[in-house]
Amino acid sequence: MNVSVVLLTSDLRLHDHPPLRAALGGSRQVVPLFVRDRDVDRTGFAAANRLAFLADCLRDLDAGLRERGGRLVVRSGDPVEQVCEVAAEAEADEVHMAADVSAHAIRREERLRRALEAEGVRLHVHDTVTTAVAPGALTPAAKDHFAVFTPYFRHWARQPLRGVLDAPEAVRVPEGVGSEELPSRARVAGVSPGLARGGEAEGRRRLAAWLRGGITAYDKGHDDLAGDATSRLSPHLHFGTLAPVELVHRARAAGGPGAEAFVRQLAWRDFHRQVLRARPDAAHADYRTRHDHWRPEREAEEEIRAWREGRTGFPVVDAAMRQLRHEGWTHNRGRLLAASFLTKTLYVDWRVGARHFLDLLVDGDVANNQLNWQWMAGTGTDTRPNRVLNPVAQARRYDPDGAFVRRWVPELGHLTGPQVHEPWKLRGPERAALDYPDPIVDLSDGLARFRAARKRT
Repeated sequence: MNVSVVLLTSDLRLHDHPPLRAALGGSRQVVPLFVRDRDVDRTGFAAANRLAFLADCLRDLDAGLRERGGRLVVRSGDPVEQVCEVAAEAEADEVHMAADVSAHAIRREERLRRALEAEGVRLHVHDTVTTAVAPGALTPAAKDHFAVFTPYFRHWARQPLRGVLDAPEAVRVPEGVGSEELPSRARVAGVSPGLARGGEAEGRRRLAAWLRGGITAYDKGHDDLAGDATSRLSPHLHFGTLAPVELVHRARAAGGPGAEAFVRQLAWRDFHRQVLRARPDAAHADYRTRHDHWRPEREAEEEIRAWREGRTGFPVVDAAMRQLRHEGWTHNRGRLLAASFLTKTLYVDWRVGARHFLDLLVDGDVANNQLNWQWMAGTGTDTRPNRVLNPVAQARRYDPDGAFVRRWVPELGHLTGPQVHEPWKLRGPERAALDYPDPIVDLSDGLARFRAARKRT
């Protein structure tokens, strides 16, 4: 036996891929395998936007493998059963995969290890494939993880990183291992019309463009809603078409305040993963309870619907929510404003918002989505749990001339300057002509309700 299987999960690339390079060692044949996990479908995590982006990624990966003499094998079903079947068909003696942090991924790894050991097949799990620094590599004294970002980042920034691996020149896949047809974006229903393309080739094109220009001003422009000055690489990090280790190395090589700010955001991503790895129930339970008695969904049903549809009457919140629906992505500042509005101003459970975001976000993953929602709701790793973002003040600061709002709320497109942020202040025929709702809540009333709920009055 001289065959390895590489189980691909959130690492759909050829560049900087430690499991693939290890599997190819000693001129071995390799089966690059992706399993469409039916449990993911049953839990509702297989949202249309992510399925469409995934289809792009798998087709691009297959094309890259074929250029090197190989191919991608795609199966559906239980990952443990499918890996064992493929290993038997290929007469493989080892399986390689990337480490992951969710409760589902940890259970999958444990089940797979037991099943493969029973067949005499070794399982090799590789760190720093989907993170720059492995979860658990950095821990404070007498604790299993960092609960606050700043001290974590100080240690993270000093941690030596492994080198970046080149893509393999050749991949030989053994004969006789069957594969399903590759999925196609065109066959996925309900995809956001503005969803970006997926795949490693597209990710590397975006990375090259980002390093040529955008990263330089990232520290000054990353909160500019209209400027769209973020990297938009988060979907590629989620699906692993780009490697975090490579991004950190290349950003540091670029240098400057913009690159430093970008690297800090990559560290936030690792931070959330080390939290979830240590506290898997944070995916659905408060990391730090505030003993909230959130408004029942039935009571807040109309307001929740208005929030989802981008009809709250607060233009900057509505713009962010409409961008989310159209692109399957929205600006990070927009995510914060939408989350603060739902959890603090409407006092609705963060899980309601997190679920809606996961229904649409192409970059939606358990660690970043759930823990960022908790961070904004004040139940996570945040040390300022009672902070409330005022949508009008935030709009004036991060969309001063209203360009972002006018782009996504065309009903207000004729309003000039900052008046677009407070259309309810218009009077007479001008207000009557707007097909746009009044605010669904008075900000002062929402703030008072939240403070009373948190016993801050």
